[in-house]
Amino acid sequence: MLVTVANVLAGLVAAGIVVIGARVFWAPRAAAGFGIPHTPTEDRTVQAWLTVKGVRDMACGLFVVVLMLTATPHVLGWFMLAAAAIPVGDGLIVLRSKGAKAVAFGVHWGTAAVMVVISVLLLLS
Repeated sequence: MLVTVANVLAGLVAAGIVVIGARVFWAPRAAAGFGIPHTPTEDRTVQAWLTVKGVRDMACGLFVVVLMLTATPHVLGWFMLAAAAIPVGDGLIVLRSKGAKAVAFGVHWGTAAVMVVISVLLLLS
């Protein structure tokens, strides 16, 4: 039961991060939701960096899916725990850029907290 709940949650996180990453290709202005104020999304150089971020996000989501399909719950748990460093770092980037604290704490660090909870559930199963 615990593994099923944790796998469903991990799958939701994976799907969410894939969608967030893919949005950069059809709606670059959505990157403003990352939390860095005054992001000039019409600038081609910024668009290139946003694409890098989008590909990173999609790959991370796909890593979770691959591990869900091929690995043990413990392997997925350790991966999710390590990957929680990404939204922690993203939150720090937002704070350093004088972005909204609500986005840094609520979106990025909230995501990290959910990932840690999922990791614990998987590691305890």
